Amino acid sequence: MTSEVLDRDVRLFVFQQFVETTRPPSAQVTALAMGITLADAAAAYDRLASNRVLVLEPGTHDIRMANPLSAIPTAFPVSVGGKDLYGSCIWDALGVVAMLGGTGTILSSCACCDESMPLDVTNLKLRPVTGVVHFAVPAAHWWDDIVYT
Repeated sequence: MTSEVLDRDVRLFVFQQFVETTRPPSAQVTALAMGITLADAAAAYDRLASNRVLVLEPGTHDIRMANPLSAIPTAFPVSVGGKDLYGSCIWDALGVVAMLGGTGTILSSCACCDESMPLDVTNLKLRPVTGVVHFAVPAAHWWDDIVYT
């Protein structure tokens, strides 16, 4: 199996497991499920991270993000299809809803005052709301420090 095919299959497995269980699989779980070595799974995780598909915790093969999904709680919880997940940012939270069928709720809040600001999406259409989405970091610089962004 080529590394491109392995990476594609690992990527698909990671996303399927993340959505099914609401947690990303460890490299060990991925290796066991896919019948590959832990070294091959870890190498695939590394390649996927270098291609900005995954964000790994520093010095590990633990997945922090499989964009648009966040493995750690964020200010952008998403409820979609009976699952509770997290987007890494508001943009990613909207992406989670889109990725999982286009209908869901993002339970965000105002960063200044913590006022609840839920966003409802139905059939890929955002219900009109009053408010502003603010991107503090220009998109061209998101990957300078994707965890902060």
